[in-house]
Amino acid sequence: MKKEKSSLTLKHKIGYGLGDCGGVMTFALMSSTFSMYCTDALGISPGTIGILLLIWNIWDFINDPLMGAYIDRSYARSTNPNGKFRPWILRSAPLLCVTFIALWSVPSLFEGLARLCLLFGLKILYEGSYTMFNIPMGSLLSAMADNDEERAALSSARGVGSAAATLIALFIMPLFLKKYGESNATGYAIGAAICAIIGFAMCLGHYFLTEERNNTISDTQDSESIKISDILQVVKVNRPFVALCVHGLFICTMQYVGNTLNNYMYADVLGDISIAGYGTLLSAPSMIIIFITGPMIARKIGLEKLIRYGLLISCVLYVLLFASLMMFNVNPWLYAICSNTAMGFAYISIYMQWGLVGEAIDYNEMITGKRTEGSIYGTFNLSRRVGQTIGNSAAMLLLGMVGYNGALAVQSATTLNGIKALCNLLPGILVLGSWATFKFLWNMDDEMRLKVDEFKASKKKTS
Repeated sequence: MKKEKSSLTLKHKIGYGLGDCGGVMTFALMSSTFSMYCTDALGISPGTIGILLLIWNIWDFINDPLMGAYIDRSYARSTNPNGKFRPWILRSAPLLCVTFIALWSVPSLFEGLARLCLLFGLKILYEGSYTMFNIPMGSLLSAMADNDEERAALSSARGVGSAAATLIALFIMPLFLKKYGESNATGYAIGAAICAIIGFAMCLGHYFLTEERNNTISDTQDSESIKISDILQVVKVNRPFVALCVHGLFICTMQYVGNTLNNYMYADVLGDISIAGYGTLLSAPSMIIIFITGPMIARKIGLEKLIRYGLLISCVLYVLLFASLMMFNVNPWLYAICSNTAMGFAYISIYMQWGLVGEAIDYNEMITGKRTEGSIYGTFNLSRRVGQTIGNSAAMLLLGMVGYNGALAVQSATTLNGIKALCNLLPGILVLGSWATFKFLWNMDDEMRLKVDEFKASKKKTS
């Protein structure tokens, strides 16, 4: 057996960070701007988009765990010398780029039912391509990291990549929307194409700079022993995994409610959509501080406590910001800074949660005898997709309920207050739910971690 390296290199960390950077270059626009593209540029009603988002995400419910299980089974059946996960990166990256560009350009060339059908089909193709990329990219962490310190380092690197891509994408798109107008499809198409090409280059960097260091298959593990139904047993015995799934449900609902409605907040309540991009840039220094200090703090207090404290601070900031908006006319630039700061503390859980997923994978191998990173990550991603579905669909349905009308130049006072609540109070409540998950459901303590470490050490001795 090939001897493992003693530690991760800087190249490994940069390479892993480029993975989420490449994926999020497209994904950030899906969560922040796609709904506005549909309602304002394509002329589709919020209610219709809410229903379509529900259907699209049902597809994601199916393909995420299936993709994870297929990766595990195919690697057990025929071990690829290039790794278990990296070959899938190379296969999916070009598909991700092409389908994203098509989604944001082709539907605008058609009208009526043809437009809806093309939008529906291209979204299915894009989401399938993204799943083909995201599941192996996320699962790769457990194949690269061998201890808590390495997991924290890679989680931080992934967070840096994700944050950088979010900053770039959410800075680029508003500039073109400002230039061409929010109802002109040209701005959306140009912004999306630029982000897709940048993302493709990042995905290639992820492939070439990463290395799978600890893909092992137990003597009793083969392709026939790995079943999709295994995840039901995992849910029964793996409480940390269940906690992560519940957290994923809450935090992704929060993320997608906020991202889906963020542009409406800036365009209709604050009066300038371009500030959305600049506001994101203003939050960059605080995010950099979080990423630099996060692994160090995690070594002292643990990843779980770092995440929990960040969620609690975020909840308080969101509630205070909502109260301020209801009592005062808040300056748009001040709102941008405060809103992105609140989101930044919540995003600590998103950026650092991957280390906890690796911990749940190790724990699961100890209690079940199977190392199925793909299945576990795919199912965890499913919980996040459920949250995304609820966030996307609920955001648009609630936007319609508060009276939003894209044809109006100025929305009613009731609608504006509704947007304020949806963009600030609701995220605060959802963040609190995620905090409660780690406070009351997560049960990995020092004693359990010691048992997992001893299991991994004994496994190495017998390898």
